[in-house]
Amino acid sequence: MTCIIFIGFLFIYLLAVVGNVLFASLVSAMPQLHTPMYFFLWNLSIVDVTYISAIFPNLLSITLASNKKISFPGCITQLYFFIFCVDEEILILTCMAYDRYVAICIPLNYSMIMNRRTYVLMAAFTWMISFMNALMHSSLVSTLSFCSSITIDHFFCDLNALYAVTISDTRSRKILVIIEDILFGFVPFSLIVTSYVFIISSVLKIRSTKGRFKAFSSCTSHLTTVILFYGPILFLYIKPKSVYSKTQDGIISLLYVAVVPMLNPFVYTLRNKEFFGALKNMARIHGYNILCSIRHS
Repeated sequence: MTCIIFIGFLFIYLLAVVGNVLFASLVSAMPQLHTPMYFFLWNLSIVDVTYISAIFPNLLSITLASNKKISFPGCITQLYFFIFCVDEEILILTCMAYDRYVAICIPLNYSMIMNRRTYVLMAAFTWMISFMNALMHSSLVSTLSFCSSITIDHFFCDLNALYAVTISDTRSRKILVIIEDILFGFVPFSLIVTSYVFIISSVLKIRSTKGRFKAFSSCTSHLTTVILFYGPILFLYIKPKSVYSKTQDGIISLLYVAVVPMLNPFVYTLRNKEFFGALKNMARIHGYNILCSIRHS
């Protein structure tokens, strides 16, 4: 069973990394996709690769070699990248919701509002906020006192799992975590929901069925990604403690750590005419260039 689990985890990891790297490379190479939405998706792909790469190599080592040890600096590094990537993904999804809101609710001013300077600054701001927040939490955890050897009840160095095994007083830090859950969880999620309330309202005002379908289809990839990402997290953190299950929590954590980054590239490209149209154009141009070079030689 160990080999089967290892092969399954390795397949998920490679599929997530290759899929996201390939998607990011294609977006960078195709000028037709240099739009605000695809720029945010490019950022999301980079985050997904970092996200899964911070946790899965160690998980593969645990599965295959039964080596469950991790150094304290390694644990803090893993914690830093986990917090950084979760924050960044949440903020990028919020930026994408705003982009879809402007595109559907204020289409005539879309190019003026979502110009290159605006969406680059939005992305840069999300990276800076995520970097600072992750640095703050990892620094706070690094100052806590632990026994010389501890057992973390998780498959990676999660913040709550570390607070559960420290011998230091963490009451003030737990209050900070609750405040941040509101700032980085509830507020962005509320903004996304509000954006879609306005989007759905605008779509319903479109008279033709074809027009409604075309308008809403531009949001399906983003909406699917939001559901995939927020679904497991909401279930994990909102459920009552009376229904706590270590195995269940581990599986749910695995969903948003591994399965979501693996599925995201397929969600972005599935039934996406714009992406496949740009891909065909690029293939046609490269094919023409190769043919010309053969004739020239």
